[in-house]
Amino acid sequence: MDYREQAKWEHYLSCDGSPDPTVPQEMNTFMSLWREDQDEGIQLVMEKGEVVLKLIEKLEFLLLEASPNEITEEQRVQYQEFILQLQVLLHQKYNEATQNLLKIASMYEDSETGNMHTVIKNKNTTFCIWVNLKKKPRFKTHVFQEAGHGFDLPKSLALSSVAVRVLHTRYDHVSPLWLQCQGLPRPEASDSEESAEHPKDNGQEPGEQEEKGREEPSVPAAEETSSKERKESAASLKENSNNTDDKKETEEETEKNSDILDEPSQEEDAVLQEERGGREEAPAVVDVQQLVPVGGVYHIDALQLPPPAQDVRGWSMVELLDVGLQVYPYSPGEAEDGTQAAVQITLRLPDNVIYFEAPVVARWDPAVVVEEEEVLSHITGQWMSPFALREALKRAGVNIFPAEHSHKYVPVPRKAALAEGKAYAQMALLAAAFAFAHSKWNGEAGPERVVFKVSEHLKADSAKDNHWSLYMFNGEKVQTLKLTETSEAFSEELEEESEFHSTLYHMLKDFASKEAMDKVERAGSLFIDSVYQLLLATRVLAFS
Repeated sequence: MDYREQAKWEHYLSCDGSPDPTVPQEMNTFMSLWREDQDEGIQLVMEKGEVVLKLIEKLEFLLLEASPNEITEEQRVQYQEFILQLQVLLHQKYNEATQNLLKIASMYEDSETGNMHTVIKNKNTTFCIWVNLKKKPRFKTHVFQEAGHGFDLPKSLALSSVAVRVLHTRYDHVSPLWLQCQGLPRPEASDSEESAEHPKDNGQEPGEQEEKGREEPSVPAAEETSSKERKESAASLKENSNNTDDKKETEEETEKNSDILDEPSQEEDAVLQEERGGREEAPAVVDVQQLVPVGGVYHIDALQLPPPAQDVRGWSMVELLDVGLQVYPYSPGEAEDGTQAAVQITLRLPDNVIYFEAPVVARWDPAVVVEEEEVLSHITGQWMSPFALREALKRAGVNIFPAEHSHKYVPVPRKAALAEGKAYAQMALLAAAFAFAHSKWNGEAGPERVVFKVSEHLKADSAKDNHWSLYMFNGEKVQTLKLTETSEAFSEELEEESEFHSTLYHMLKDFASKEAMDKVERAGSLFIDSVYQLLLATRVLAFS
């Protein structure tokens, strides 16, 4: 609470024009004024987007960190709606800015190709666009050098008034919307893969898509006011980095139709071959309870160019269409080999994300593997709260935080909440001077008890060579076991001359050095609470 009060005071002193996300009047005014300004360029939208992302982050942290007596249920619903509205508005602004850029694309044509292309980047967004002004087939391939993304158009598109946009957002506003609609995970779809069908002209906005092969999920009441825009936000992504990808090749990266998230066949190539052959797969949704998005989201669209400017007697005349940004109505025909002529897209993965496995729905190229010093460089040395650290690590591919349904996907010993939770509280209290480690006997102790190793540890080096003792705790009492990690079988026999204690603190106090206990007594409450939150988040006694 003190931290939030300090943050509000600092916001007041900054006087930077950004609204207080907890004040509805300020938020509504901020969003209304931005909606009215429809003539902004990409650079300005990116700058305003940084403010929007900070507002979203503040609201998310408030919802997750505030206790029930700090905010009312009405406020909670309102904050959630603000988050959703900000996400929708931000993507809408990128579409408006793209349309503004396409109107004047001819002013920035490349001297070599006669077409227009540019890359605009900041820390959260990479905007790439290529505009086919000259319609020459020999310029159907392009690589955005500054971003590493590229594409190869079929001849039919290379001769058309089309633009290709790749919008890579390092934030993910797509997967949470899927989560709201999908309900509980389905273990049978645990290896779900994402694949794309060819687009059809159905009159939707760019990137707006509809589900096929299953019933449309119900939309929560809080979302009904702008369901069209939210669908655009949730589905414009041709290749969601739900699993990220080194190189993703899709049938058509620009569409009005839906992403179909298919269950995998035994080989990815087989899936791609079936797609190219036009055969339909039974659709399923990528299980984001099991697969965590890393590296952000790639929104990829083929866009229809607005009418070009005409020079008439010294005047430049442009026909203005009040239809907004439009997707190019592309229906691939068949190539000479019988396959459908698809747009081939190549995407470069972010360098600062860890990939422990080859991403799902990807053409993995081991040669983009990055140098070790680049990994997690964007968060190394940054002070942040335990919750902020969790979110930063998850976005960077280090998901060591079990979620509600994680036990469905990995075999773990079931532990009673009382024993596990109180053990974490005791471990956090003693963490300033003691090291804790996993014991192989924890799984043998049953659900009501936890077993772990403890050793006095006063230096800031590795504790792996320390002398460990085994302790068993059930939430009400703790005891020292005679058991060791090399014992042949689990035994509850107590260490000689040891006694029961109600807490681990009092147990260790009997054996620990004065230096260790002094260090424990001097530990600050913020340190203890941070360790406790991280232990609860990682649940090491069940998931280690």
